[in-house]
Amino acid sequence: MTYRLGVDVGGTFTDVLLVEEASGATWRAKTASTPADQAVGVLNGVGKVCAEAGIELSDVAQVLHGTTVATNAILEGKGAVVGLVTTRGFRQVLQIARSYVPGGLAGWIIWPKPEPLAALENTVEVDERIGSDGSVVRELDEDDVRTQLRKLAGRGIQALAVALINSFADPTHEKRIAVIAAEELPGVPVSLSSDVLPELREYERTVTTVANGYVQPQVKRYLETLSGRLGAGGVAGELAILRSDGGLSAAAAAVSAPVTMLLSGPAGGVTGAVWVAEQCGYSDLITFDMGGTSTDVALVQGLTPRIGRETKVGDLTVRASSVDVRTVGAGGGSIAHVPELTRALRVGPQSAGADPGPAAYGKGGTEPTVTDANVVLGYLPPTLAGGEITLDVEAARTAVSKVSEAMGLPSPEAAAAGIVDIVNENMLGGLRLVSVQQGFDPREFALVAFGGAGPLHANALGRLTGAWPVIVPPSPGVLCALGDATTSLRDETARTVLRRFADLSGAELGTILTELADEAGERLAAQGVARADQTVGFQVDVRYHGQGFEIAVDVDPSWLEDRGKALERLAGGFDAEHERLFSFLLDVDHELVNARATVSGPRPEVAAVTLPEGDGDPAAALVDTHPIHVSGASVPAGIYDRAKLRAGDVVTGPAIVTEMDSTTLVLPGHAATVHPSGSLLINPVQEG
Repeated sequence: MTYRLGVDVGGTFTDVLLVEEASGATWRAKTASTPADQAVGVLNGVGKVCAEAGIELSDVAQVLHGTTVATNAILEGKGAVVGLVTTRGFRQVLQIARSYVPGGLAGWIIWPKPEPLAALENTVEVDERIGSDGSVVRELDEDDVRTQLRKLAGRGIQALAVALINSFADPTHEKRIAVIAAEELPGVPVSLSSDVLPELREYERTVTTVANGYVQPQVKRYLETLSGRLGAGGVAGELAILRSDGGLSAAAAAVSAPVTMLLSGPAGGVTGAVWVAEQCGYSDLITFDMGGTSTDVALVQGLTPRIGRETKVGDLTVRASSVDVRTVGAGGGSIAHVPELTRALRVGPQSAGADPGPAAYGKGGTEPTVTDANVVLGYLPPTLAGGEITLDVEAARTAVSKVSEAMGLPSPEAAAAGIVDIVNENMLGGLRLVSVQQGFDPREFALVAFGGAGPLHANALGRLTGAWPVIVPPSPGVLCALGDATTSLRDETARTVLRRFADLSGAELGTILTELADEAGERLAAQGVARADQTVGFQVDVRYHGQGFEIAVDVDPSWLEDRGKALERLAGGFDAEHERLFSFLLDVDHELVNARATVSGPRPEVAAVTLPEGDGDPAAALVDTHPIHVSGASVPAGIYDRAKLRAGDVVTGPAIVTEMDSTTLVLPGHAATVHPSGSLLINPVQEG
């Protein structure tokens, strides 16, 4: 038997999912994360899940890992001391940055400009110059390079970033500096902008390269430690890391380009949601991942997540491919409060976190949270997980009473209903960001809800968006780990072209894309994926000549079969996307800015689980009844044990479906049908 093991490390819990490929059988484990050394929590989870499955660690063929190590290094400011080498005259490239300030005019007053990841005193200039056409304007002065690197050596830098002007057109000077740096700064990892992001725009290229160097030592230390401990513990399988774009990268490749894994965690959830939706027969979906502090949403078309060209972590935005995930500061731990000035109820973005957490958890929390509101309304019954978890209902009521008293509401239930309504509207705003504001009608998509709190609010969000069905996968709390275990290896190569269509032929475009695919394919082959098993995808950045921004357009490989019409079809694809986004077209020539090739390995063959067939009546799974408050009235709701539900069973709302890691609420007027794959499909009940 072949086992794949998905691991997702969160701020509070580490989720582990073991999958037996032939049968699709799964085992899950949830252990406490260990922020001081994430490898400890991972190893604890791996050992626990293997014990539950009754297998040895040596039986695990692959460990697929979504990690927040790189993300946390950025957010916590605990990355490496980075030295930066620039072309003479460009030393302040990070300080000048871009003119955009969040918050509009108010941002100029209250926005504290973040400090660059490479300090100005650790930035040096060298004599050299490459033209935008790749010609050598001024040769590299190697003596000057050595002098400048020796200055950095005395400043205790832990990583070196090299970002020379126009190196995207010719990387020769950067590569030579890397050779010299190996002599002058032995043991210091070097990131070259021509490797990390070989595209025009010096600020984006520089900040991305510096970010790569900033997180590299910490990522390298973590992955080497984890790999070594897994091996020492008996795990013979290879370790792969989830990239921000939803693909996997061998651990060694991840160390060399850690900037590609800044959104490793959220990407796992989107990948897992795609796998679940496919089992249910849906290809267009919106993902809804609600945790304790925040909610992540993304849009998927044709089982393919929308990939953005920017990755944002905190105040840092880098140019790296990632699943287009939008985050809203709304979660189960979001705190409700009533400001004295407005007397209007607000929810979040402050969160009670894991410690002390919501008042209902009985760990000392006293502030009213979304979780407490759900407890007061009865959506979270007092006893969960077969009696293993007991919620403090009175503590939740006491906390929520603060809101009802501050607003003069008649009861804690009224305040709780307001809290839930507001947090749902906050999350609706996030869903609109990836749908309506991108030109998509959410009513044409299914809504896949996961995370610890997602299934509790999913029915309400389906009603607000009109996105049906609402799909709640099995074990929604560990779906990110499932995503890690059901994706494939991937690599990407990019190049700046900057040619007007009038000066470019379809044959030249085909040659450029083929060269990029070969380059990425060779790297993937070095990770063990034979060229014959690779799948290639192409994307280009196009704009109208004279525009200051580009739009990414996917290139259908069939366009390259008739290269005489390739540019015409590419222009048509760009025009369609431009009109969808901005509702107008321009009668000017098109311009190709960047070209990319993405190469993927074969998707793992993981069998889908099929539940035993039921008769449509979920009575065998009914364990209790419990009053819930809906629309100002108290109504009885059935509580169902999800593990006892069978394929075809229909759970009619109001109802609560419980399982170990999450709780699903089915509202009145709706029904959840159990799909053979184990997912719950919630739809409005048709009248008549």
